Amino acid sequence: VQLQASGGGLVQAGGSLRLSCAASGRTFYTYVMGWFRQAPGKEREFVSAIGQSASSTYYADSVEGRFTISRDNAKNTVYLQMNGLKPEDTAVYYCAADRRSSAISTRVSSYDYWGQGTLVTVSS
Repeated sequence: VQLQASGGGLVQAGGSLRLSCAASGRTFYTYVMGWFRQAPGKEREFVSAIGQSASSTYYADSVEGRFTISRDNAKNTVYLQMNGLKPEDTAVYYCAADRRSSAISTRVSSYDYWGQGTLVTVSS
């Protein structure tokens, strides 16, 4: 499985961006999909995840109410709508796929496939 993330860029504080992650293959609908981010000098951290049928979602406290995760299984794509961006949201954002479990996990180690990352920079 290959994951291709896109949609990052430079935005002012308070602005919005929509990240996309397109997956190859025919089994996308069986994966729990997640978004993580990594700021310079920091560990990769969980942002959000969505279950196979999109009936369940989960967010880190730091983005709850500002970010929305969604997926389109017909297009093999997962999205992250980011509103009310803050300078502390600046990071490389990675999408990831968990092929082993139907439960949402916030742990990096739970995810089997990773995209290449897309840079989000929020200026103050």
